[in-house]
Amino acid sequence: MPHIISTVNVNGVRAAAGKGLLAWLAATPADIVCLQEVRATAQQFHAAIAPALDAGWHVVSTEAAAKGRAGVAVLSRVPSDAHRVGFGDDEFLDTGRYIEADFGNLTVGSLYLPTGEAETPKQVEKERFMKSFAKHLGDSAESVIAADRDMLVCGDWNIAHTERDIKNWKGNVKKSGFLPSEREWVGDLLGSGQWRDVVRDVHGDVAGPYSWWSYRGKAFDTDAGWRIDYHLVTPALAARVTDARVERAATYAERWSDHAPVTVSFR
Repeated sequence: MPHIISTVNVNGVRAAAGKGLLAWLAATPADIVCLQEVRATAQQFHAAIAPALDAGWHVVSTEAAAKGRAGVAVLSRVPSDAHRVGFGDDEFLDTGRYIEADFGNLTVGSLYLPTGEAETPKQVEKERFMKSFAKHLGDSAESVIAADRDMLVCGDWNIAHTERDIKNWKGNVKKSGFLPSEREWVGDLLGSGQWRDVVRDVHGDVAGPYSWWSYRGKAFDTDAGWRIDYHLVTPALAARVTDARVERAATYAERWSDHAPVTVSFR
């Protein structure tokens, strides 16, 4: 079956709903939309997107135990067959950072990887998450490939993999999100042969396309962004990609998040 799958960090679903998320959901051709940084309880989340649910969208989600933090979801045109919260690591089970859902032969994961902060306990926590999540990705890919299934994990990975993925890479070489160990971690995932970064595959060796721009200064106007919102896809599904694009707002005023939706189409 063809699929169109989008991912976007909404930077707070209640604010985003009032600024344009609902209009975007009403207009998008996507079959599945993964959201990150919902920052709401399940009740608040459902209330914020009530018009979309009334219009026929289905949703599975998980909130963080720390109120007002994280939270991820998968919206879909048809109900999922099953869904799972977390990735088997009790430390991160209630952090609202990962959920995956099954749709027939396809598993879709929505990820909000920790931001981290270099040389602080936050970075140590991020690295623990990365190590544990990499094992989940490896085990999952092995399982779905053996079962002749497909899997896609998309979301805010909070790591710019290469210099092509961040405008001001020289000014960020010692900052979380562009540390050598983080970039190597992404490289190892892609080097395993189990996953493809399909947006990079489509766009080739070019700068960007960026998907996050700071609200500070002129970052959006000058396209001084980061490409940190990825679709990592198992090989058979990656071979079916027909298009991959960042839905960058036309103007600063039309943004409803500091991230833009990243959308991939499959034949």
